[in-house]
Amino acid sequence: MSPAASFSGEAELTDPWVALEPGADPAEHARVLRRAHETFTAVGTVPRPVRSVVAESWRRSARAGVGPDGTADVDLVDGELGAYRAEHPLARVMPVVRELLGTFASDGEHLLAVCDANGRLLWVEGHPTTRRRAQRMNFVPGARWAETAMGTNAPGTAIALNRPVQVFAAEHFIRQVQPWTCAAAPVHDPRTGRVLGAIDITGGNGLAHPHSLGFVQAVARAAESHLALLAPPVQSATGAPELSVLGRDEALLLAHGRKIRLSRRHSEILVLLARHPEGLTGDELLCALYEDESVTPVTLRAELARLRRVLGPGLLESRPYRLTTPVECDVAVVERRLESGAVTSAAAAYPGPLLPTSQAPAVVRLRQRLADGLRTALITGGDPDLLAAWAHAPWGEDDIGVWRALAAARPTAAVRARLTALESELSAPRGWEGCGP
Repeated sequence: MSPAASFSGEAELTDPWVALEPGADPAEHARVLRRAHETFTAVGTVPRPVRSVVAESWRRSARAGVGPDGTADVDLVDGELGAYRAEHPLARVMPVVRELLGTFASDGEHLLAVCDANGRLLWVEGHPTTRRRAQRMNFVPGARWAETAMGTNAPGTAIALNRPVQVFAAEHFIRQVQPWTCAAAPVHDPRTGRVLGAIDITGGNGLAHPHSLGFVQAVARAAESHLALLAPPVQSATGAPELSVLGRDEALLLAHGRKIRLSRRHSEILVLLARHPEGLTGDELLCALYEDESVTPVTLRAELARLRRVLGPGLLESRPYRLTTPVECDVAVVERRLESGAVTSAAAAYPGPLLPTSQAPAVVRLRQRLADGLRTALITGGDPDLLAAWAHAPWGEDDIGVWRALAAARPTAAVRARLTALESELSAPRGWEGCGP
C-alpha cells in the first residue's frame, strides 16, 4: 500500500494518539490534512482520515469561537511574567526539564516549551532560529495557547484532555501553526493529582515520530517525581487534614501521611461534615445529600459505615455525625480569600467547580454560591488576565457576563468574535413559547 493510500480513510492508526504510522509519508499526509481542514472550516464536517482526537478538538475549537486565522494573545510580559513564573510550581523542576529535553531541543532545532494549567506559555527555549520563527505566531512566554484560545495544539490539547498528545502539521486548527509539529504531556501535582501545566516539544515534521511523544511523556513523569521529592506529602501548616474537592468529581483527602481517594458519595459527605464541625444529624444529612425522599436512614447509615472504614478509626463519629478533627477544605480557602478581597489569590486556588457532577442538593447550592461569588469578584475587578482565565476555562466558555467584561477590558478580535457568537445564541429563537434567554 502506498503512503497516500494508507491515509485514504480505509486504514486506521494503531495508536490514535500518535500522528503518523511508521513508514508513512509526512508530506503526503500533510496534504491530506490540509484538505480535510479546509473542508471542516468550510462546511463543518471532518473527513475520515483525521484522527478522532483531532476531529473532536477541532469541534471544541469551533465551539469556543476560535478562528482558523487567529493569533495568540500575550497575557503576561516583562516583570509580571517574571513574577508569575517565579511563583509557579513548575519553576522548581525547570532544571530537570532542561537537562532532559533542552539539549534535544537545541540540537534538533526544536523548541522546549512549558505552560501552566490555563495553557499560558511560561518558558519557550531552544534553537535560536526556531525561536525567531515561532515568535511570528506569538509562540512566546506569556502567550495563551489554551485550546479554547488557539484551537488544536499540543500543549493546549494535552491540558484539555489531561493526557499526552501529538499534533502534526494541518491537525493544528489555526493555519499559521500548521507548518509545525508538536508533542506535549501534562504535569500533575504529585500530592493532589491536579494538572499544573504541560511540557511541550515543538519543531518540524520529524517530531511526528512515536518516540517524541513517549519522550515528552517520560520528561513529564520525571518532573512529577522530582516535585514529589521536593515536596513530600505533608499535612497543612495548621496540621489539619486537607480535602481537595474543586475541579474533581472524587475528593482527595490527605491525612496523617495517607492519600485517600473517595467515592463521589463519600466526597459529598465529607464536604458537608467539614463545613459543619458541630456535626449533622441523620435527617439533616439525608436532606443535604438526596433529592429522593424515599431514601431511608438505613441507606445513609450503611454509606457512613463504609466511609468510616475508608477513613480509618478515630476520624468520623456519630450522634451527631461529625469529624473529630478540623479538615482544611479547598472550598474554604477560596472563600476566605474572597472575603479578604484577595481576588487574584482566590482565582489561583480555584481549579474548577466543586464536585462538578454531584447532584446532592447541598453540594449543588454550595457549588453555585462559590462560583457566583468568584465570577462576580472577577467581573467587578475587571482584571483582563483573570477574566480571560475564567472565560477560557471549560466552565466559563459560555459565561456571557464574563465575556462581556473581558471584551471591555481586552477588546481583541477573538474576544469580540466570541462575544458576538454568544449574544447571537442568546437572542436566537428557542422554538417554543415562553422560553427566556
